[in-house]
Amino acid sequence: MEAIIMLILMFAIFYFLLIRPQQKRQKEIREMHANLQKGDQIITIGGLHGTIEALDEETVVLSVGNNQKLTFDRNSVREVVNED
Repeated sequence: MEAIIMLILMFAIFYFLLIRPQQKRQKEIREMHANLQKGDQIITIGGLHGTIEALDEETVVLSVGNNQKLTFDRNSVREVVNED
């Protein structure tokens, strides 16, 4: 009986310390990707800073200076850094 209680306790600890925070972070990332808008200043996973010029369901076109435009997968956006 003690072994079962210890097993359940270990699972609960793993859930609250590892699984639940990761699920919360993934939800925040999905919401951030869904709320991207033209004109947002972003940073990509590779560290590129740019401003969104156009976007669709799968891709984002960034303006990165001197009229250069680069196309990225929408999932490559790490964070939005708008100065609000």
